[in-house]
Amino acid sequence: MHSHPNARLTQKGRLRLVTQHLEHGRSLKKLAAENSISLRCAYRWLARYRAGGPSSLVERRSVRRTQRRTLDPQRLQHAVDLRHQRLHLRHIARLLQAPFSSVARTLSLLGLGRLRNLEPKVPVQRNEWEHPGDLIHIDIKSLARFRKVGHRITGDRQQGRSYGVGYDKVHVAVDDATRLAYVEVLEDEQKPTVIGFLSRAVAWFNGQGIECRRVMSDNGPAYVSKAFAKACRTLGLRHIRTRPYMPRTNGKAERLIQTLCREWAYAMAFPNSEERNRWLPRSLSIYNRLRKHSALGWLSPQQRLAELLR
Repeated sequence: MHSHPNARLTQKGRLRLVTQHLEHGRSLKKLAAENSISLRCAYRWLARYRAGGPSSLVERRSVRRTQRRTLDPQRLQHAVDLRHQRLHLRHIARLLQAPFSSVARTLSLLGLGRLRNLEPKVPVQRNEWEHPGDLIHIDIKSLARFRKVGHRITGDRQQGRSYGVGYDKVHVAVDDATRLAYVEVLEDEQKPTVIGFLSRAVAWFNGQGIECRRVMSDNGPAYVSKAFAKACRTLGLRHIRTRPYMPRTNGKAERLIQTLCREWAYAMAFPNSEERNRWLPRSLSIYNRLRKHSALGWLSPQQRLAELLR
């Protein structure tokens, strides 16, 4: 270890003090006073020298050398059993009469530091409809309107705010089999707006050669309304709703929204929200025609559609 820069004596100085006392008979009290240390400290160096020689005069850690840092096998197994009973780490430490730090460190090394690790992970299940149009996912994302560059770019939450401008509603529709997407930025998410978007989305997919048969949405007020159900019947669509509190059921729409946020909405410093919205068609064209998807075998949605329509 390194000596403290203000230490009274280094290892050589301590050896010199002990040598002068033992070999030259000098008083330990006078030697302590000359070196500006206490008599008790001088006796400690002398006792160390007599016990272990010059090597014992080096700096030592202040922590106890006999301190237990691990749990013995029996207590470790007991700790694991208690953890599987979902007891907290401090409770386990009290029951074992062991230091909390030792219990926490040992169980963390075994992967039991978090309660969620006690349960096996749910295996990922990828479901994909075989034909284009078998299922269309729809969802809505709110994006704040702004009149100037916001805090995401400037870092200043006070000067970068645009008060009272409201939110744009980004309505998305994506085909399950091809990931082909249709997106509009609208004023709200009321029933007439949602129904109008669905009609235009179905017409757009039909223009791409996709016959829509089912549509999946969450349980938003507009989607569970009788007017939306009537619109689905008129368009020849079977309406499927996601399970409550399970957004991954509509995961392809959620993933499309993440991609749009990263590669369009927050991709650059737009001067205002109107300019951001004007860039949407260009970004959507890149997404549909050029962007490769790992889930599609590194094909773009348009390429996947052409492959399935052969």
